Formats: sequence, C-alpha cells, structure tokens
Amino acid sequence: MTTANKITIVRILMIPFFIWCAMQDTVAFQIAALALFCVASFTDFLDGYVARKYNQVTDFGKFVDPLADKLLVTAALLIFIEKGYFAAWMVFIILAREFIITSLRIVAANKGRVLAATWTGKVKTCVQIGGVILLFLSQIVFELTPQGAYSAPQPIWTGLIWWLAPWVVTLVTLYSGFDYLRKNWDLIKDGAVKEK
Repeated sequence: MTTANKITIVRILMIPFFIWCAMQDTVAFQIAALALFCVASFTDFLDGYVARKYNQVTDFGKFVDPLADKLLVTAALLIFIEKGYFAAWMVFIILAREFIITSLRIVAANKGRVLAATWTGKVKTCVQIGGVILLFLSQIVFELTPQGAYSAPQPIWTGLIWWLAPWVVTLVTLYSGFDYLRKNWDLIKDGAVKEK
C-alpha cells in the first residue's frame, strides 16, 4: 500500500474517535474532537500532495480518498443535528448533493469521461470544513465563558454563528451541485427530455 493510501486510511480510522469525543459533554473532549477533525481535514490535502509528488496515484486512492472526505463531513453534520446546530433537512440537501454528484461521476466514467473538480466544488469543500471548525470553536469558546458556565443568555456573536454557518454551508453545497449538473447535463439528458 502506498504512503498516500495509508494516510487516507488513517483519516478514516480517526472518524470513530472524532465522533466519540464530539458526543461528550466536556470542553476537553470538544477540543479533542476539533483537533481530530482539523488533523483529519489536513490529511485530505496531505495524501493528495504525496500521491502527486511521488507518483502514487492509484485507483484505490481515487475511490477511498473522496469516500473518507464524505464520511468525515457526514459524521460532523450528523453530530450537529444531535446538538441542534443543523436542521435535518439541511443535512439531507447536503447529502443528496453528494449522492447526485457521485452518481454523475459513475455515469461519466461509463462513458469514458472524467469529471474534473470545479472551483465551486473546491469552495464547497473548504466551506464545509470551515463551517464545522467554526461551529466547534464557537461552542468551545461559549462553554469556556461565564455565559456558558452559568447558562446565561448566549452572546449575540455565538448565536449568529450557530444560525449563519449552517445556512452558508447548505447554500454553497446546493449551488455547487447545481453547477456540476449544469456543466455536465449532456451526460444524463438522454431520455430526460422527450424529443418532439
């Protein structure tokens, strides 16, 4: 197994530990969960860099790398449903986008075509990771303040982050999916529109 693939596997193995820490109530575990998520997110860049630099691009890596990314982000989003930060319908839209684009890639592959990553897809990934990190940070900071410790009304800035971050992540993800479909509609238009 290549070094790049080993890094990807490590990212997947980190996910259960991330979930367990994130579901604990103490600040220490929330910090640990944030640290695990940040390290796992960094390995997404690292395994790609290693694969390209040392010519370690493999079919296994092409399959497992995006899977690891989706598992990590999905785990965080499901945790945020539990915590009340994300509405279930928002997570449904985000996951639906991932399923649709994955299916589109399969159709493209069957037709001998590779769907290149678009700038909207890259922005989507960055926004999702950034949104997760921001929500964890705001929760940790809130719980470390007197407001959090004594269950006083939450500061305006934390409430704004908890409201705004899910909306930004959802809308950017939705637009990214629309952009992929718009640019590659020719792959699936056969049979979708009845010819006159």
